[in-house]
Amino acid sequence: MSGRAAAMFLSFLLILLIAFFAVFFSGVFPDPARAQSRTLYWGLSGGDVYRLQQQLSAWGYYTGPADGVYGNQTQEAVILFQRYNGLVPDGVVGPNTWAALGFSPTYAYVPAEPETVSRGISNRGDIYLLARVIEGEAADEPFIGKVAVGAVILNRLRSAAFPHTLAGVIFQPHAFESVSNGQYNRPVTEESLRAAMMAMSGWDPTGGALFFWNPAKPVNPWIWTKNILTQIGEHVFAR
Repeated sequence: MSGRAAAMFLSFLLILLIAFFAVFFSGVFPDPARAQSRTLYWGLSGGDVYRLQQQLSAWGYYTGPADGVYGNQTQEAVILFQRYNGLVPDGVVGPNTWAALGFSPTYAYVPAEPETVSRGISNRGDIYLLARVIEGEAADEPFIGKVAVGAVILNRLRSAAFPHTLAGVIFQPHAFESVSNGQYNRPVTEESLRAAMMAMSGWDPTGGALFFWNPAKPVNPWIWTKNILTQIGEHVFAR
């Protein structure tokens, strides 16, 4: 091989090595302004959660381990960050929160992977939506009372008297006090998320109730005409 050919061969190898390391290190150390990120909330895990934790840690909001698991510490750090940056402190990392963290809004939303659950609901967003209403309606109830509220909402999906989508049931006018007064927007606890998942897995402590109310609060007298099935915590459940 001539000297010129050898030099060209070495140059080719050098270009290949540069290209390899460029691709490799771009994956290991992604540019936070362009890294694709889905909407995050409690219970998720993955590389995007890890990037979130790293960013929050670098800015002094998060002191826990960067383990890629969106748990209580991560949620609390997100809420703190949101409060200090004029965002809705709901613990959900959506496009606005990603943008405030320095991630490009153009790349701020990739849908969460669907997961199969019962009753025709098939994504994590539905679980979180159900948990928000459970939190709003039953924050001070025992765990079984939270599951019961979730079960009532899901039971309505199977009834011809109610809308046949989860969002339709939840946002039906005047259906749930916490939706009407905004209480369902407060941060969701781990217990409410677990209750939502248990209700979706089929646990119904109410025995098929379609209604619930607190008898210690003023209610429409019409509700007392329903067939009462049980009482759990402060709530009466009926069909």
